[in-house]
Amino acid sequence: MTFSEWIAEPVNWAFLAMAIPMVIAALRVVTSRNVVHAALFLVLALAASAGLFILLSAEFVAWVLVLVYIGAVVVLFLFGIMITRAPIGRETNLSHDTRWPAAVAALGVFAVTFWLINAVATQMGGFGDPLPAVGRATATGILGEGFINRYLIPFEAVGFVLLAALIGGITLARKDLTPAEEEEGARV
Repeated sequence: MTFSEWIAEPVNWAFLAMAIPMVIAALRVVTSRNVVHAALFLVLALAASAGLFILLSAEFVAWVLVLVYIGAVVVLFLFGIMITRAPIGRETNLSHDTRWPAAVAALGVFAVTFWLINAVATQMGGFGDPLPAVGRATATGILGEGFINRYLIPFEAVGFVLLAALIGGITLARKDLTPAEEEEGARV
């Protein structure tokens, strides 16, 4: 498929309309000096990736992304920022000496990954049809079977990671009492 054939498809325009803002928002997440702005750019990047899942007819995954990541994780980030009284404005004392080497390393990883994907696709004769014919099965059904059968251990591991994040958030939010406050609380 040539570029002119690719760009003539309306679904590819929809892909570009979601992918370009997602990449820009992702770059702003890691380059923003304001932590709250970074969290809001993360919301935009996650919403655009949910749109890409809708384009792939994976509506269940898109809505899980919206509910879990945008609805819970980003809100948890914002609560964590506010509870720990992290500085919200611009930080002047942050060291950005490693910003450019990190950017070069990230571009290098991206270039190597892109090259490997193209090399494998060329060796295999192209990307081909990404999804096999599944008959009457739905994307949600296939995803559920994958969670229970093939991806059970990683699915449970993600649950433990979320549990650890919850315990860490509670630990950070808990106020340590001074001995005088503990004594006052014991009397009440």
